[in-house]
Amino acid sequence: MAASATDGPAARTVRHDGWGELVLARPQRRNALIGPMVDDLRAGLAELLAGGVRAILLRGDGGCFCSGLDVDAFAADPAPAWRAGWAEAWLAFHRELYACPAVIVGALERFAINGGSSLALACDLLVAGEGSYLLVGEAAIGMHAPMNIAWLRLRANEAIAAQLLFGAGRVPAADLQRFGLAHRVVADDAALTEAQALTAKLAGYRGRALAAIKLSLRRAIPEGGDIFTAAQAAGFVSAGPARVGR
Repeated sequence: MAASATDGPAARTVRHDGWGELVLARPQRRNALIGPMVDDLRAGLAELLAGGVRAILLRGDGGCFCSGLDVDAFAADPAPAWRAGWAEAWLAFHRELYACPAVIVGALERFAINGGSSLALACDLLVAGEGSYLLVGEAAIGMHAPMNIAWLRLRANEAIAAQLLFGAGRVPAADLQRFGLAHRVVADDAALTEAQALTAKLAGYRGRALAAIKLSLRRAIPEGGDIFTAAQAAGFVSAGPARVGR
């Protein structure tokens, strides 16, 4: 995997019998996103699928999911080399998540903010700690939110999407479940173990039913439609990354 701005990879994989974990591994930065992390996530996803896993757990290291883009890294002067290819790599990773034949389970611990919220929404099933929340806050800081828009169009109706996108505030786990965006809400200290148990259970299903069902769900999108590119083509220049209130 690619080297990160920290010692070791910025994301890692854990293999189990029939399933695997894809782990955001920058706990000292609350798993904030940088270019090398996306490279590592893409490599890890490919590695797990090549190993034949049927289900994948997407989670963060250190007891939290993802705090969004690493504002300090994006603002560094001189700009890191990965900045130039960020948008393309980020878009490519979301396309790969969309095309992933394995069912993706997410473990939402503490929070998923902005770019992190799009990863939580990318999960087919989300297990959330009762004290956790989702924050789609790009609108409040003048940024476009193409990946969040894309996944919300897939996961929710327009009214719910508008509440999350325009409200730009914390959406607690209970509301995520009420909106149909969280599969299960559990005690905070049980979120990871419950998500791991669910992923292992799915991996134990017989045959190729999981992949077939997921493919059929995806085919509801019009042939040739690329919801991610459509959401990204807003026709204006977005503001740069910034911190949002939690």
